Amino acid sequence: MLHLLRRYTHWLHTRWPAGTVERLPEVREDGSTAVPGLYVVGDLTGIPLLKFSADSGARAVQTIAADPQFQKERAAGGLDLAIVGGGVSGMAAALEARKLGLSFEVLEASEPFSTLVNFPKRKPIYAYPTQMRPAGELEFKADVKEPLVEELLAQTAAIATRKARVERIARSGGGLELQLAGAEPLRARRAIVAIGRAGNFRKLGVPGEESGKVFNRLHDPKEFAGQRVLVVGGGDSALESAIALCDAGAQVTLSYRGAELARPKPENQERLAALGEQIARRPASRVQAIEPGEVRLALEGGREERLPNDVVFALIGREAPLEFFRKSGVPIRGEYGPKNWIALALILAAAFLVYHWKKTGVYFGIGEAFQRKGWFPYGVPAWWESLGGAFADKHTLLGTLKITLGEPGFYYSLVYCVIIALFGWKRVRRRNTPYVRLQTISLAVVQIVPLFLLPYVILPWMGNNGLFDHGALASFADTFFPRADYGHGREYWRAFGFVLAWPLFFWNVFTEQPMWGWLALSLFQTFVVIPLIVRKWGKGAYCGWICSCGALAETLGDTQRSKMPHGPRWNRLNMIGQVFLALAFVLLVSRSLAWAFPSSPFGAIFDFVFKKAPVFNYVWFVDLLWAGIIGVGFYWHFSGRVWCRFACPLAALMHIYARFTRFRILSEKKKCISCNVCTSVCHQGIDVMNFANKGLPMADPECVRCSACVSSCPTGVLAFGEIDPATGEELRRDKLAASAVQMAESGR
Repeated sequence: MLHLLRRYTHWLHTRWPAGTVERLPEVREDGSTAVPGLYVVGDLTGIPLLKFSADSGARAVQTIAADPQFQKERAAGGLDLAIVGGGVSGMAAALEARKLGLSFEVLEASEPFSTLVNFPKRKPIYAYPTQMRPAGELEFKADVKEPLVEELLAQTAAIATRKARVERIARSGGGLELQLAGAEPLRARRAIVAIGRAGNFRKLGVPGEESGKVFNRLHDPKEFAGQRVLVVGGGDSALESAIALCDAGAQVTLSYRGAELARPKPENQERLAALGEQIARRPASRVQAIEPGEVRLALEGGREERLPNDVVFALIGREAPLEFFRKSGVPIRGEYGPKNWIALALILAAAFLVYHWKKTGVYFGIGEAFQRKGWFPYGVPAWWESLGGAFADKHTLLGTLKITLGEPGFYYSLVYCVIIALFGWKRVRRRNTPYVRLQTISLAVVQIVPLFLLPYVILPWMGNNGLFDHGALASFADTFFPRADYGHGREYWRAFGFVLAWPLFFWNVFTEQPMWGWLALSLFQTFVVIPLIVRKWGKGAYCGWICSCGALAETLGDTQRSKMPHGPRWNRLNMIGQVFLALAFVLLVSRSLAWAFPSSPFGAIFDFVFKKAPVFNYVWFVDLLWAGIIGVGFYWHFSGRVWCRFACPLAALMHIYARFTRFRILSEKKKCISCNVCTSVCHQGIDVMNFANKGLPMADPECVRCSACVSSCPTGVLAFGEIDPATGEELRRDKLAASAVQMAESGR
């Protein structure tokens, strides 16, 4: 049984890659941080490209200069701007500051453009994207290290730099104070941090790593001619160094952890392929130990290899200087301290009160007195109650609304609609593509019309005017909205089932006696309509365009998406939803058997799980705790798709359907720069980059078509489309544009 579960888990989800996201400082799109006046630009924003670094530096200065508050503060005199770091982004910021007439100072710990200066000799430099013209005055024409450095130094010759190491930045007296190592603090109104990944080199963590034969960067390949060299790493730096060493006459072995090289640029892979067996490759290998005359490698399948060796280059990147940002009060993505956990506890408590009130109408005993007196929000407001005329006549729209105001669900749904409309508008401004505009409108319209106006206004008004008392409409109402002794006299709230399918909305299926109309409609939705749309457009056709949970996630949760945890352990937790799905099917079968055999024990089992189980019955545990309290309460800490990814039973069912979909996120491998932005913004924790830098269609069925990866990709690599599942052949690409980069390239 356990073996079958593992096979099922692998088939459904764990077969797909599960990469992690590097921890970086939390930076908004304009470069600002949680520390007022402190901006972060360049490589630390997550995009390791020269043009984007320059663009971010110049735009941060433009944002600062356009701030009216900053202009008011300038009247007091003093330094306008401190720029920490004299690399590409820092110098681009300095040039823009000079152009805009700001007083500034550039602080650099070593020398201008030190990262480029320390590249290997004659290293090729790829100024991607070729058609991009970054903001500001810094330009990139040369494509080899030495002439590029000369070119940049010439452009910035008028920019003076001060050699200093900044240890931390803090708010002080309405401005910022930069603590300098061995010098007096520097005060400025604003500060831009442009230090890149200037932290420590990443370590292999193996015996012998501290020996003199191990290096973390290559300066002159000719120094190692004739030597036996091991290069460790699977990125561009590793490939470029291995190629340069081989060209210089070294005997090179390249060791990398993956089964194949996916991250390097196509140009580097082509150069490596051209060298053939001149560079020995060791895929899926790890260094075990470094000894004076050899290196031990662990290979795939548990084998070990001993390589004769003179020198090792561990080119596995640098760690971001996170301690600097921690000292400066800038939050780190994915890190949680006491304040975060206290805030989470308070948010969960608030969510508990909201959802408990929505479900019961009271806060334990606190709201009962309010309810007896009919006080707002448990009854009609007194000022409304005192109004006569149309307000007192239930046949009017105002009179209908007057009765509706006594229902907690009305207020909840009203606030829900307002939030989706407001944050949806902000989302469209942030990601203004045709896809996002249409998707956001769809989500808002579905929430406002069938999920709010229909059950709380339109249907009650129709009922109050006797439209459901005679003829076909009476039969329709009796079938779908049975009479009740509360509210408007009928259960109009069941109209949610027209949009929210079983088992997400289970109230129309798990009833005391079968409601045949709802049973037929719900099963048709779940087992016919949804499989068909998932087949063509993927799981996100429902999750990303229709579902009310998705509506809140894509609007209110849009700016929180990068907080979703990634990695293999979290991907295994996706299977929690399969447990809830299995429980929903068990309840459906037991309910059906109880209807068929009233005297059987199945009814008692259903009642226990659904009503009488202490605390953890299905209603409280799944509907209230998971879908409401945890699903919404986790928005600001673990992304807006926590419920959708880990627990929604309908999403779990669509996950199965999506294994047979034609929908894919298609990619252009040659444009991928392995920046990992697509993975970091994925609400569902999908390792999108792993597919993109291999040029493969993204096949993970968790995708909800939110378009964040497509719209956030800085080089326009990704697009929605369809493939033939049998052959893998691309069938078509979506005409509805989701990438601003692709729109610019095509002139749209």
